[in-house]
Parts: sequence; C-alpha cells; structure tokens
Amino acid sequence: MKLLLTIVLDGLIEASWLFIVALGLTLVFGVLKILNIAHGSFYALGAYVAATVVTAVAARGLSPALGFAAMLLATAVVAFAVGLMLERGLLRLFYGRNEVVLLLVTYAVFLMLEDVTKLVWGVNPLYATQPYELFGNAEFAGLFYVGYDLVLIPVAALAGLAVWFGLNRTVVGKIVTAVIHDEETSASMGVRVNRVYALAFAFGVLLAAFAGALTAPKISVQAGLSSEVIILSFAIVVIGGLGSVEGAAIGAFLVGLARAASVHLLPQAELFMIYLVMACILVFRPEGLFQRATARKI
Repeated sequence: MKLLLTIVLDGLIEASWLFIVALGLTLVFGVLKILNIAHGSFYALGAYVAATVVTAVAARGLSPALGFAAMLLATAVVAFAVGLMLERGLLRLFYGRNEVVLLLVTYAVFLMLEDVTKLVWGVNPLYATQPYELFGNAEFAGLFYVGYDLVLIPVAALAGLAVWFGLNRTVVGKIVTAVIHDEETSASMGVRVNRVYALAFAFGVLLAAFAGALTAPKISVQAGLSSEVIILSFAIVVIGGLGSVEGAAIGAFLVGLARAASVHLLPQAELFMIYLVMACILVFRPEGLFQRATARKI
C-alpha cells in the first residue's frame, strides 16, 4: 500500500506540469486546428526566461518569493508577446492551406527556436534552484517530498479549472467555442475570427511557457529540453482526445502514473510504458478518451 501511494503521488507530481503543457497544445489545436510542433520550444523558452530572472534576483540577494513571482511575470510577458508575434507575423499567412503545410511551418519554428535559445543562452545548463526551497519539505507515507513539487498539483488543477471555466462559463469562452465548431458562421455573425486565433495561440504559448517556468527550479535548463516535452505532450493529447480539456487532464494523469510506476518497478521501460498506454487506449478509442463532438454535415 505504501508503494502504491508513493507511485500515485509521484504520478500526480509528474502529471501536474505535463497537464499544463498539454492544455496549451490541445487549446491551440481546438481553435486553430494546428498540431503545433513548436509547443515544446515554448516550454523551453519559459524555462530559460525563468532561470535568467531567478538568477538575476538571487544575485541581488532578494527573497525567493520575489524571485518566484518575478519569474512567472517575466515568463507571461515574454511568452504572450512571442505568441502574438508568431501568429500575426507567420502563421496567419498559411491559414486555409493543407494541415501538413502548417505542421511543417511549426516544425520550422521549432528548429529556429532551438537555435535561438542556443544563441541567446548558450549550451551550458542553467539552474534556478532558489524558488525550489520556498515551500520547505513535507512527509507522506514515510517519505519526504519537496513542498514545491506538491504545490504544482493544485496549481495545475487551478489552471485546468480556469481554462475550463473560461471556455464554458464566460462570453469570451462561448465565442471561442463557436469559432471551434463553425468559424464561417461565427464570422458571418460578426465574430473577429482572426483575433480569436491570435489570442488562442498566444494563450497556448503562455501555458507552455508557464509550465516551463514552474519546472525550471526542478531541473537543469539546457539545450534539447523541448524534444522530450513535445513527445510527451502529444502522447497526452492523443490519449485524452485532441481539443479536450478533460481529456488532457486524464491523459496527463495516465502518463504521469505510467511513468512513476515504471520508475519504481521497471526503470528500463520508462518511455515504453507511456507508448504502451497510448497504444492500448487507441486500439479501443482511436479518437482518444474524450472525442470532441462535431456537427454532422449533410
């Protein structure tokens, strides 16, 4: 029982930040119908910006709480600006083209951002450990956990609830939902579809960068960080169903649980277990666990 509780808690910790990344990916796909390969690069961008800000705050001898707040604020500003510039300056030029073209465009953005991060921050790892000590330690099932890791769980839950509430219980969310289901009718009713596209993409970038900032204190921020993240994110949204917030939550939990279980029981099969879970679900539910309802065309 103790091992089971440990696996579940480790799985929740792993799933928390993965869910935030996947949430941005599934939001972008739901609105813009784009499988955004560059999403992992936005995660890495958030991690690099956070590490830079935390290092600057720590060098001035300021408190970890201030460093934590500063890294989140700086990441939000940079990520939202980058998202808007990319959507307005590049992606909008390819709307209406084949989905493969947009896939290749985002892959090109992924490659460019990989080189940009190397040019700006170099190839040596960066560390932003100051906020990691902010919440102390906590004991669970006879094991000690860093409080920062446990805080990520409610933060991810709040992020998911905020996005769900925004989409389902606000006027802006209703407009976004209308664009998701039928952009032509929405445009004919006066909705500025291009503005919805820009804000949705920027917000998706913001979520990815936010997850990168939250995990920066836990890891060494270095080149190649984005590759593993985008693979895991795609696994999550495929399991849960493309465009589904609920599916992203369940998919993240299953991936986190599979990864934690394999680390404790079969470490050599860590990545294999994730793809095994994905394959098993797709055999029975090819559209994912939460298939998005679509209007029937006659």
